[in-house]
Amino acid sequence: MSCIVIYEEDDLMRSLLEEWLQDAGYLAHGVASHSAPTKDCADLVIVSLYMPKHAGARLVGDIRTAYPGTPLVAISAQFRSGLSTAGATAKTLGVAQVIAKPLTRDALLATVRAIIGPPN
Repeated sequence: MSCIVIYEEDDLMRSLLEEWLQDAGYLAHGVASHSAPTKDCADLVIVSLYMPKHAGARLVGDIRTAYPGTPLVAISAQFRSGLSTAGATAKTLGVAQVIAKPLTRDALLATVRAIIGPPN
């Protein structure tokens, strides 16, 4: 089963993302963004960034170190709607894709499927 780790500070958002992913058939595990990155098994890591250009970039670096070779998706309310999901912002952060908040279930699942495929 495809395993996804979610770094999200907000408890309600973290629970919602876990629910959406689990209902779609993925194994999803959420942790608070301020927690030290764990070394859980992961096929994909989703990280919520509060300040993408500052602390967010450091968090992405820490997570990349903990999960070498694992694709990352960044979500943030700081990203503007209509932002190219795999464009310059994603490349600057070193992530596979970015998603602007508020996000929809369909947008999240489409991104996950595009990166790791349907749940095994």
